[in-house]
Amino acid sequence: MKIVLLSGGSGKRLWPLSNESRSKQFLKVLKNAEGEHESMVQRVWGQITNSGLREHAYIATSKPQVDMIYSQLGSEIEVIVEPERRDTFPAIALAATYLYSVQGVSLNETVVVMPVDPYVHESFFHKMKELELVLNESGADLALMGVKPTYPSEKYGYIVPELASEAGESYVNVHSFREKPREEEAVAMIEQAALWNCGVFAFKLDFLINILIANELPIQYDEMLKQYDKLPKNSFDYEIVEKSNHIVALPYEGEWKDLGTWNTLTEEIETPLIGKGIITSGSINTHVINELDIPITLLNVSNVVVAASPDGILVSDKASSPMIKEIMKHSDQRPMYEERRWGRYRVLDYLKYPNGNEVLTKRICVAAGLNLSYQYHLLRDEVWTIVSGEGVMVLNGQSFKVQAGDVLTIKKESLHSLRAETEMDIIEIQTGTELIEEDIVRLAFDWNEILQLCTV
Repeated sequence: MKIVLLSGGSGKRLWPLSNESRSKQFLKVLKNAEGEHESMVQRVWGQITNSGLREHAYIATSKPQVDMIYSQLGSEIEVIVEPERRDTFPAIALAATYLYSVQGVSLNETVVVMPVDPYVHESFFHKMKELELVLNESGADLALMGVKPTYPSEKYGYIVPELASEAGESYVNVHSFREKPREEEAVAMIEQAALWNCGVFAFKLDFLINILIANELPIQYDEMLKQYDKLPKNSFDYEIVEKSNHIVALPYEGEWKDLGTWNTLTEEIETPLIGKGIITSGSINTHVINELDIPITLLNVSNVVVAASPDGILVSDKASSPMIKEIMKHSDQRPMYEERRWGRYRVLDYLKYPNGNEVLTKRICVAAGLNLSYQYHLLRDEVWTIVSGEGVMVLNGQSFKVQAGDVLTIKKESLHSLRAETEMDIIEIQTGTELIEEDIVRLAFDWNEILQLCTV
């Protein structure tokens, strides 16, 4: 059995902490067994590891999220990267071709697809292992996992089973699906043993490979990458599930939540205050999540969430917090904070002058033993001031030691990299007429490879 975890999202639902590169699954607001803050993706990956499934798991994601995944889970993670964001059908098709043509996975292998961020107990993943047996026993095209509802929710989709089912079967045959019904409709469906659709489903690899062949789509990974923009920009549900003849569902009885909005996420945040601030005792059911160095103080304000990051500040009644996705849907603000495989950075200041010149100031932290890629820029000059730590700098083929107090000037098209021997803090000032993150041409990532390209 192979597992493909879908890591997507545009980062709007939990603004301002989430952004284009740091979607909700990467926010470190939950607590692990040791009392340390962890993200949803770290929690799920730990549960997958504890369930013995880690060696069989892959993450399918888009380019902006790759560095965040490596930063939080480690660089040994198997990541399947979309050339561009489309939808779940193209992403799953790409993953299938990767398993088939790159990994050499058998066509008879069961592939389980699931979101990267469900809030569940570890028993969820042990139950998920049964999907392979369900596929084999039922001969179905698809086997879904459905959660037994605990209340008639209007927020979730439902899997409606056929009325007649074989006694003693571990699964049910699926009759239809219903998206986010009214409460009275949900009550009626629950009486018919309907299940919450948690987005987990399984199929034999040959099922999807044969569909690609029938639609004259590539089954080789390299070719699929080249033709990715030609794939229909549709969900897997629309392209595959609705057209499948035989679908079954495996019921799961246990905790499951989609922590997709501030009001649902704060239900699982153990402490009302994360970061600098004060919440008075008269504030009931109120949370403050503050990533800024400026303290936030709340005086007798109840049922409110306050979230602050370099991207902005949100103050919302918890019940109204889901509105933020609609409010921010047209925003094209650049992310002001990102985690990378080598560390992290935060934008401190940005100015654009009337003549078109721009100045952007960042605080960069490079973790000990890690390095930036060997790269150059076409549109900007940079000045680095090393605030703390020491390491090795590579600039235009020459390598040399650097330490706190050093100031480095990096002109356009200058080849450069940095390896931190101890954790390093750097203030970077960019100047140019178009300061964008995409203005990076990377030549190498591995430090030994970088050194081989240089004259020592």
